Amino acid sequence: MATTPPAASTARNEVRKVAPKLIDLSEKVLYGDVWERSGLSKRDRSLITVAALIAMYRGDQLPGHIERALANGVTREEIGEVITHLAFYAGWPAAMTAGRIAKTVFER
Repeated sequence: MATTPPAASTARNEVRKVAPKLIDLSEKVLYGDVWERSGLSKRDRSLITVAALIAMYRGDQLPGHIERALANGVTREEIGEVITHLAFYAGWPAAMTAGRIAKTVFER
């Protein structure tokens, strides 16, 4: 399993206190199985996940997945292209919010 980005670790630790089974399933099924499947590279999974989170306007989850995407070989430029592309499919506000979140992650 890939190293957990700091933002994701913090969120998991907070939620673990409220819904430990949710975190158990996340760690064992989502990251322990789904993310490890050979049908897509982790890089591709990261691009897909970042795009989905932008499109669904899920700002709380986006920083950790941008960090994961960078660790999985997605470049800052590619993340910028995903954000720009999705402005036309997911909406301008979603793209602008994603751009601000990405900037924050890139500056860490």
